[in-house]
Amino acid sequence: MILTIIVVVILVLLGISYVAMYNGLVKYRNRAEEFNSQIDVQLKRRTDLIPNLVETVKGYATHEKETLSQVIASRNQVVDAKTPQDKAEADNALTGALRQVFALSENYPDLKANQQFQSLMEELSNTENKVSYARQAYNSQVQQYDTAIETFPRNIIAGIHNFKAIDYIAVPESEKEAPKVKF
Repeated sequence: MILTIIVVVILVLLGISYVAMYNGLVKYRNRAEEFNSQIDVQLKRRTDLIPNLVETVKGYATHEKETLSQVIASRNQVVDAKTPQDKAEADNALTGALRQVFALSENYPDLKANQQFQSLMEELSNTENKVSYARQAYNSQVQQYDTAIETFPRNIIAGIHNFKAIDYIAVPESEKEAPKVKF
C-alpha cells in the first residue's frame, strides 16, 4: 500500500515536471518569435518613413537620383526579406544607403535646415536605436531558448517534441571591421 502511494506520488511529480519543462520550452520559443516580430515592427516603421524622406530630398537634390534609387531598392529588399538573417543583411544595406542620404544633407544647406527633413532624420535615428535594441533582445531570447533545449533534462523533452535551435542574427563580416578615420 505505502509502496503504491510512493510510486503514484513519484509518477505525479514526474508528470508535473515534464509538463512544466515542456511549457517552459514553449514559452522560450514563443518569446523568441515575439522578439523577432518586434524587429519586423521596427523595420516596417523604418521602411514606412523612407518614402517621405526620399520625397523631401528629391525637392532639393534632383540630380541625386542614383542615391535615392539605391535607398528605395534597399528598402524593398528589407520588405521582401523572410528570415531574420536576410532581414539583417537587407537592413545593413539600407543603413549604408541611408548614410549616403545623410551625407547629401551636408551638400544642401537648405535641405539640412528643412524642418520636415530634420523631423524625418530624427524619426529614423530613433527607429535605428529601436531596431538595434530589438535585435539585441531577440538574440538574448534565442540564447535562453537554445540553452533550454540543450540542457538536461529539457533536451530530452525538446528531442521528443522536435524543438529546434534558432539562429542568432549575426553581424556580417564587413560590418565587424572598425571604421578607419583619416584626418
